Amino acid sequence: MKKFVLHNQHFIFIRESFREWLDILGYSPSALYCLPRHVHELFYYLEQNSIAHIRQLEVSHIREHYQALKQRENQVYGGGLSNAYLNKHLQALYKFADYLRQSGKIILPALSIDWEADDTAEIIVLTPDEIKLLYKATENYNINTELEPFNSRDRAMLSIFYGCGLRRNEGYHLNIPDINFDRSILRVRKGKNYKERLVPFNKTNANYLQEYLYDWRPLIVKEKKEDAFFISQRGTRMDTQSMAMRLKILQQRTDDITLQEKNVRLHVLRHSIATHLLQNGMELEKIARFLGHSSLESTQIYTHLAGIAIEQKPQPYSNIPKFTSNKYVDDYE
Repeated sequence: MKKFVLHNQHFIFIRESFREWLDILGYSPSALYCLPRHVHELFYYLEQNSIAHIRQLEVSHIREHYQALKQRENQVYGGGLSNAYLNKHLQALYKFADYLRQSGKIILPALSIDWEADDTAEIIVLTPDEIKLLYKATENYNINTELEPFNSRDRAMLSIFYGCGLRRNEGYHLNIPDINFDRSILRVRKGKNYKERLVPFNKTNANYLQEYLYDWRPLIVKEKKEDAFFISQRGTRMDTQSMAMRLKILQQRTDDITLQEKNVRLHVLRHSIATHLLQNGMELEKIARFLGHSSLESTQIYTHLAGIAIEQKPQPYSNIPKFTSNKYVDDYE
């Protein structure tokens, strides 16, 4: 929102009134946070086009704003905004039109903006064997004093983004005090929508994290007081672009053509652990808490990816089978 600073106090008041209306209707905390943010961007567009009052709003303005969104570059991954993200904006715009009508502020004609195609099928998930190949790509590769700290860091990175299912930004903000090895719990302090959560990790992941933290991280960190868990070659907090690049390097080291041709990103690791846990019987509600989802709707996409019907009753958490065939993935009991 830093790039969309709103100065018009009338629009700010309408935005907050819209939020209160959603709250009265019983919308989730996630919706109360996201929908007004998307409307905020509409107001910013109006303000930039010399429109100062809600009664000046026309359907053509909303359509032009949405078309501008479709042309906007994705600042994280490159390319355009995803269909899923655009549909979230559409949801906000349609709901805002309902608010304007029901509050009597203005009655707009139908927006008549088509929803974007469902791109769930585009979500990439790695198999457990492909995850194993990524871990193996960190081993026996130019082992020497100079490179082994970064090989160890790569294993820790896989343990955080796959083993713990963290989002890209959550891994970036991870600090040393956030990891409790005694309880095998990781605290996500800067999750989506500023929510905190606790994430369990298994013994295998604990070993990789401890190996990196105690044996190799001290050799590359510049300032001993630095709390950042992931340290770059410069000795400072490692940025997300560098993390994504390291993952690409591991992918190419595997010599597996099928894996090399996949568009593997850090978020793919998160998709993969969610799908694997679901395939092995973990309840959808537990996976939602593990990932930090506000509602089950976000988690249910994995039932499609895992080939499991939503109506299927998962096995109890205590009955999740151990991944005994893969030393890199233990159970989460």
